[in-house]
Amino acid sequence: MTVLEMRNAAKLINNGPKEKKTLLNHIDLSIQKNEFITVLGGNGAGKSTLFNTISGTMPLSSGKILIEDKDVTQLSEENRAPYISRVFQDPKMGTAPRMTVAENLLLAKGRGKKRHLRLRQLKQHQDSFYQLTKEVGNGLENHLNTPAGNLSGGQRQALSLLMATIQTPELLLLDEHTAALDPKTSKLLMNITAQRIKEQQLTCLMITHRMEDALQYGNRMIVMQKGEIIQDLNEQEKAQLTMPDLLQFFEEIN
Repeated sequence: MTVLEMRNAAKLINNGPKEKKTLLNHIDLSIQKNEFITVLGGNGAGKSTLFNTISGTMPLSSGKILIEDKDVTQLSEENRAPYISRVFQDPKMGTAPRMTVAENLLLAKGRGKKRHLRLRQLKQHQDSFYQLTKEVGNGLENHLNTPAGNLSGGQRQALSLLMATIQTPELLLLDEHTAALDPKTSKLLMNITAQRIKEQQLTCLMITHRMEDALQYGNRMIVMQKGEIIQDLNEQEKAQLTMPDLLQFFEEIN
């Protein structure tokens, strides 16, 4: 089953009065259900633009984007929310800082659903939220009534991940979601990420600059350069890669 398809997707911007810059160069990409794809590339390769056009924060200049055969090319970010969840690099994004952990999770449970005026029934969710946050293993369950803005970076990023997956999305976008964390916290969050992807059988695209994570996680890898996908490795090809292979490859393209 095809979850996401990009057909001849291009993004151009004005780079001066008479010059246009190509951010995405007519990309064709097909993602199947349960694929966990790591996305690699240097600065300016087009990774963030790829995510922005998929999520709807940046419109394509030409081409199409389909989610489960539904053409979403003209849909806004809000109208794509029922299909797509995203965790950003910055722990401050993706959560409401003045709302408590429990309130953030309750808000995430309603993502993509019609809103009605009714009691929020937060107390009824306390036990389930406690069990959910306890699985993270970083003490987040002890902060259900703590504003998200008072959490550590690792706890806040874990909360962002839980919010993104509390409702099973058609596609999960992980936008360098461990990059701002120290190595120990990053490793913990990646373990949690892999666990939730496996348990919920999620389809996922993950941008990372950590070569170890690129090798360890995922069953497919794509490499971008200058707005193009220059390598697309399946599970068998990816399994044969070594760290020297990746480092050598980046030396060649940078």
